[in-house]
Amino acid sequence: MKKLLLLNGAKAFGHSHGRLNTTLHDIATEHLSHAGFELRRTTIDAGYDVGTEVESYLWADAVIYQFPGWWMDVPWIVKKYLDEVLTAGHGSLYANDGRSRAHPERKYGSGGLAQGKKYMISTTWNAPEEAFTDPGQFFEGKGIDGVFFPFHKAHEFLGMSRLPTFMANNVIKSPTVDATIERYRAHLTTVFAQACAA
Repeated sequence: MKKLLLLNGAKAFGHSHGRLNTTLHDIATEHLSHAGFELRRTTIDAGYDVGTEVESYLWADAVIYQFPGWWMDVPWIVKKYLDEVLTAGHGSLYANDGRSRAHPERKYGSGGLAQGKKYMISTTWNAPEEAFTDPGQFFEGKGIDGVFFPFHKAHEFLGMSRLPTFMANNVIKSPTVDATIERYRAHLTTVFAQACAA
């Protein structure tokens, strides 16, 4: 695994300025380029060409998504990007929904053409970590990957497999930017060293 597509889903909106997500996107760029990875980058809010983005998915061994959690989901610019780019990937990223009258054993969601490709989420939330992990708190112990279940299923539909998610917490109420950056560097080292060895 040597080719990575880095997607920055930061957006200035309301009380969010997008600075931490852009910082983490830049940290990934610096860290992984120094580690010898070949990179392509897109800042979604700056605009993009859908065909070029599809080609970048086809080129990449893995995709890193950087975005804040907004209203328990991805920002609308990230959802719009996925709707446009993945739909345009029909015939290259996925063939169909997988089912076939001639082969009734084939199940829904098995028509992806991106097998072997991987993706990783790096996300920022004002919610504390325990809000995700404690069954008695807001997310009922489902964890960040449970919150992003539809996002993961969209990528599984393509045939992609996920890498461990990175989450920064308390980013407004109690920010610890330097510690977050160091933790993210360590996460990238661990995840991509393991991915390269696999």
